[in-house]
Amino acid sequence: MNDEGYRQQLHVLKTEHRDLDDAIAALAQQAVPDQMQIARLKRRKLQLKDRIGRMEDELTPDIIA
Repeated sequence: MNDEGYRQQLHVLKTEHRDLDDAIAALAQQAVPDQMQIARLKRRKLQLKDRIGRMEDELTPDIIA
């Protein structure tokens, strides 16, 4: 995959990560929050964060100082 492809996919993943923030906040505001669903969303959010980090590392060139 080329750099532009990585950047586009990275943008999609970051958008999904932000959307999960909103979904978690909305679930937490309910009168009786579904803790199991919140936990699933948080787990997915962490997976996305790890994937975003790996992709950003791929885009960043190694600089030998």
